[in-house]
Amino acid sequence: MKKLVLLSAIVGGMFATMSAQKFCFVDMEYMLNKIPAYADAQKQLDLISSGYQKEIDTKRKSVEDLYKNYQAEQVLMTEQIKQQKIKEIENAEKEVKELQRQRFGPSGDLFKKRQELIKPVQDKVYDEVQKYAQAKALDFIFDKSSGPSMLFASEKFNKSDEILANMGINKTSGGAK
Repeated sequence: MKKLVLLSAIVGGMFATMSAQKFCFVDMEYMLNKIPAYADAQKQLDLISSGYQKEIDTKRKSVEDLYKNYQAEQVLMTEQIKQQKIKEIENAEKEVKELQRQRFGPSGDLFKKRQELIKPVQDKVYDEVQKYAQAKALDFIFDKSSGPSMLFASEKFNKSDEILANMGINKTSGGAK
């Protein structure tokens, strides 16, 4: 009997502690898509990425042309010239792979440009979320868009629009969703 009373007290204490905590959630993806500067940065990144891809495709086509020419002319080549052409094709392929890594790699040009264009907007939103949490004395703010970490969320706890309003952005303005 004493164990049951003790267990009840512990469980009751846990519920009291949990109910005393204040929390809400936001949808960072939704908020970012409502900010015009973010949408502009995304468009700019898409254009840059497209340009990089065209550059790589052009170089890749050049390698394919080298290989086709080699295939067509190899019967007329000496063994030494064949080896030289093969080495030339291999070097061209390496250059394409290196260019692709340089443009799209983990620390490549596109990543750096993304950091330059998008990170300031994200930082502004994160700062506003922190100010909101402090002003409302919240213990937790969850990000609904960050994956399966939230199995259910009632919309009454979604404070995304309120934070956007604090930034001077209303529900109907900016971005695409």
